[in-house]
Amino acid sequence: MDLGIIGFQRSGKTTIFNAVTRGHAQTGAYGAGAQPNIGVVKVPDRRLDDLAKLFAPKKLTHADIRYIDFPGAAFSEGQGPPAQFLAQLARCDALIHVVRAFADETVPHPAGSVDAARDASAMELELAFADAAFIEKRLERIEAAMRSVKAGERDAAEREVALLLRLKRGLEDERPLRAQAMSDEEKQSLSNYQFLTDKPLLLAINIGEGDVARSREIEAGSGTASAGPHTAVAAISGKIEQELAQMSEDEAAEFRADLGIDEPGLDRMIRLSYALTGLISFFTVGPDECRAWNVPAGSTAPTAAGKIHTDLERGFIRAEVVRWDDLLAAGSMAEARKRAQLRQEGKTYVVQDGDCLNILFNV
Repeated sequence: MDLGIIGFQRSGKTTIFNAVTRGHAQTGAYGAGAQPNIGVVKVPDRRLDDLAKLFAPKKLTHADIRYIDFPGAAFSEGQGPPAQFLAQLARCDALIHVVRAFADETVPHPAGSVDAARDASAMELELAFADAAFIEKRLERIEAAMRSVKAGERDAAEREVALLLRLKRGLEDERPLRAQAMSDEEKQSLSNYQFLTDKPLLLAINIGEGDVARSREIEAGSGTASAGPHTAVAAISGKIEQELAQMSEDEAAEFRADLGIDEPGLDRMIRLSYALTGLISFFTVGPDECRAWNVPAGSTAPTAAGKIHTDLERGFIRAEVVRWDDLLAAGSMAEARKRAQLRQEGKTYVVQDGDCLNILFNV
């Protein structure tokens, strides 16, 4: 899963990237000509950690998230992101917009003042510029193609034109695509376009050190900046999280306790990002490996099997399924079977978050 980190200059965007990836990317002088920073992190999941304690596997594998930190200078033109970054942005599964809410006289805000709501709206406008420009080009191509299309194909083209024009009007009214009503058929017709304002969005409010204890209050008060479908908000201090990332687990836990932080900000950001994409986790467990896998919510057992290996999906017979907490309570697969908690499920079974699966298949 790819998550794109975006934000204006001096928002602390790359500081948060460094914290979440435990990286050392250059901050500050990150010009428009720079390339995105890329880092891979493991999705924290205590359920998998507890299962690993039960099975003591040779290998423990958490799900991966790849973070792509785009240059802040790329979003300062008022005309949408530059072309060299559009393809990468379009491939991201979700976007994390870092907005600045901390005051620091040594790092002046490019706009002259700190206003998180203003910056959130301005970034949405940048992304809308890119989507509107794409729609314009698509409409031009359709118009040119319609001069020679057959009657049957013309109806489909006209429906697409009507939809694109409607979406463009919504963008002009400052409504991102994720907030515009579309039927399932319309969403499917647009699935290959990868519009930026249609992507799930996590608003990461980069707060000052003195506001850490008020993070939930700040999130609740974010108002329209985080309103709308497929959006979420997390208030974290990039500076503190970067310091915590360099500490041992025990030191970091003690420091968080002193600050009154009940959950690591980065864990919360990762968890919210994961949830926004509509993904769920299922597990495969055993003495060799305990591993987390992710699939879209609503996926069937054969689809989950294919995530593990394509051969398992092709030859799928059935899946043995047990809930992770039931397995922990039972203490073993054998005991879970005795308790009738290990079920046999077929091709139509919809995998649930936290399922442990054992796939039976034909070679």
